[in-house]
Amino acid sequence: MPSIDQVKNDLKEKFKSTIKGFETPLPTRLFVDVDKKNIRAICNAVIDMGARYMVSIGYDNIARDNTLGLVHTFSFDKDNIFCCVRTKVPADKPMLDSITPDIPNAGWSEREYMDLLGMQFEGHPKPKRLILADDWPKGVYPLRKEVPWNLMPPAAEDVAYQLDEAPEGCTTVPIGPFHPTLHEPAHFAVYVDGETIKGCDYRGFMTHRGIEKLCTTQVTYNEVPFIAERICGICGSVHATSYSQSVELAAGIKISRKAEYIRTFMLELERVHSHLLWLGVAGHLIGFDTVFMHSWRVREPVMWLAEKITGNRKTYGMIIIGGVRRDILPFKEDILNVMDKVEKELIAIKNAIVGDTAIHRRTKDVGYVSKEDTIKWSLVGPVARARGVDIDTRRDHPYAAYDAVQFDVPVVDTCDVWGTVLIRILETFESIKIIRQVLRDMPVDETLLYEFDEPIKPLVHSISAVEAPRGEVVHYLITGEENRADRWRVRAPTYPNLQGVPLMLLNNQLADAPIIIGSIDPCFSCTDRMAMVDLKTGRQSILTNEELERLSRSKKV
Repeated sequence: MPSIDQVKNDLKEKFKSTIKGFETPLPTRLFVDVDKKNIRAICNAVIDMGARYMVSIGYDNIARDNTLGLVHTFSFDKDNIFCCVRTKVPADKPMLDSITPDIPNAGWSEREYMDLLGMQFEGHPKPKRLILADDWPKGVYPLRKEVPWNLMPPAAEDVAYQLDEAPEGCTTVPIGPFHPTLHEPAHFAVYVDGETIKGCDYRGFMTHRGIEKLCTTQVTYNEVPFIAERICGICGSVHATSYSQSVELAAGIKISRKAEYIRTFMLELERVHSHLLWLGVAGHLIGFDTVFMHSWRVREPVMWLAEKITGNRKTYGMIIIGGVRRDILPFKEDILNVMDKVEKELIAIKNAIVGDTAIHRRTKDVGYVSKEDTIKWSLVGPVARARGVDIDTRRDHPYAAYDAVQFDVPVVDTCDVWGTVLIRILETFESIKIIRQVLRDMPVDETLLYEFDEPIKPLVHSISAVEAPRGEVVHYLITGEENRADRWRVRAPTYPNLQGVPLMLLNNQLADAPIIIGSIDPCFSCTDRMAMVDLKTGRQSILTNEELERLSRSKKV
């Protein structure tokens, strides 16, 4: 098991002058500055030491030194170490080696910075557009600081994303962008031979909202947690916590122990209602609506409880930089009563599911991915733990009050959809156990919020991770001037897990595609535009917000 000093010494010994320097702001954080010429070899060396790839961060540094920066981040899960490999390239020739051929989950991150920053990655196996709209003009890179946050280029006609070629003898079956089994817009082009899936291409990011750009140009540090809550329809406290922690780490803020316990409670309450929601959706996707109805019936008192404590069923507004906004102790008895009821009813649901042969037939050996491929593709959360990969950020990189509570990390090795069902049920019981410990052990009289007025030093790099119901969330922050971030990068768990979906679909039946895609509990973000199709001519067009509102108020529709 490597320590930070061991990682530093190994990299120094292997790469000598390529290593430009080290920064260790915390005993659990290592930043390594390297020359771009050996970036691929250095990242492979970090993986060989036992690290797991997380995400890459690109940023604009043109005004300072005419460069574009790139950070590849890694986690040594068993050692509580985050290792961030930083490099930079000239803005007028932003070329560097791709790490995707060796670390396939880096593929989307690198494609993202091709789109948003104009970087080029030599050797990338699939250098196609990822994030930008199909009609976005070439040469305009929206994450560069010279591009206004509210730029709206004119639309172009007859521009379409070019899907991968279907394997010989296969038919392309489109699932999405709008489809009965998808709750948000995304396009899976599934290539089938008869009923057997032989490949898949994905086109998403149709509802990209530009939140990262917005929060580095228009709002201040303290306003971002409320925006971060709206990144995901479920994981509000997750993103607010991870963002707040990244600022607190950069600023040297230590929140109270009571605030840490309350954050832990909010995160676990979110996990309980998220897993119950997913369980119901999974039942619906395989045509078992009894599971759907019972799971959502059991979930509803959890939502009522959240509203009673915070004022809202979902966007709670509880977690801000420096701590939390409200106490939960006045609701202690209500919380315990709801948890007792949920636990009792969940036991009955679990027993029914475990013994149901119809559910077994629809989930066992479906969406199979080996443990080795799960590690290779850097999959996270229940998707990884269902395939024998024992990772959980709450335990491996403790934050909030997770260092003070006892819980098990369920891991199974079925490597299929059935395993994800088991993991989420078992994790819900663990969340209830954690909530009870929080209420039992939480300090009573400590302050809820540490208020700070000191300016945060600019250009400090900070990384924070939180275990969402879907898996690990990563927030990477570079502090800036004017009381706002210079760069904020959010990586939700769906980002790595979606990249593993084509592997999960391979050699499965087309009828199983909805539950395989649904097994990762994908979150594509809420839709912010619509496509209009003229049924007489087949012509498609995109409606602006104003046009959509005008049409909705018209008596002609």
